[in-house]
Amino acid sequence: MTWLQIIVLAIVQGLTEFLPISSSGHLVLVPTFFGWTDQGLSFDVAVHFGSLLAVCLFFRHDIRALLRGSRQLATFSVNTPESRLALGLALGTIPAAVAGLTLAGWIETNLRDPAIIVFTLSGYGVLMYLADRFGPRRRNITDVRIADAFLVGCAQALALVPGTSRSGVTITAGRLLGFARQDAARFSFLLSVPVILLASVYKGGELILGDAAVAWAELGLAVLVSAIVAYLSIEFFMRFVTRIGLLPFAIYRLVLAGIIVYVLL
Repeated sequence: MTWLQIIVLAIVQGLTEFLPISSSGHLVLVPTFFGWTDQGLSFDVAVHFGSLLAVCLFFRHDIRALLRGSRQLATFSVNTPESRLALGLALGTIPAAVAGLTLAGWIETNLRDPAIIVFTLSGYGVLMYLADRFGPRRRNITDVRIADAFLVGCAQALALVPGTSRSGVTITAGRLLGFARQDAARFSFLLSVPVILLASVYKGGELILGDAAVAWAELGLAVLVSAIVAYLSIEFFMRFVTRIGLLPFAIYRLVLAGIIVYVLL
């Protein structure tokens, strides 16, 4: 990969990971549009790790509260908002972790295709708009129950398919469950932490223990650029979604799906 490709793809990941427009879909489409060789899952994991650093920094106060809640869980205490949220995030991580371990290889081989992305971009885009437009807004993040966390976690597992958007599908699930926009987004972003961490550790272990040469300098640059751009993206989205809603992102998904059909299919 050239340095230009690394920087462009890292910027794309940083911009799209926490916007509900599918980072994985864009990481498939951008090389296709420019005629670049697919960068592979190792690079994708590296830029996702950059996003992980960004979300941990942006929500550092929430992360500290979750660590306190995790310590309370260790003593079988679930009587504080922090411990209940920590339990919810743990349970919500299970569906994506199981799906990732069992299906990630098959998905990488069979579903990294523009035709698949057209359907996931447009279909989930329409669902996202409907959930945001008609969903109630009475609940906040402290109201998360075990069933809520598990359902949002099941939605997160769907994001293994490119074009779905992890943030998009989990925010949609949160809105359908009655959470306000900002709280649905906040829970979605916090839920990304354990999943991205698990994926990074798993793939990083494969890279370290494998025999293939690893371009660590390229991956390091990708992590840095992705982290900076992702942090700015989170700040923008949290302000934007509260005031404007999800309609512009749904429209973008439909337009992008149309462009893919016209140009690539």
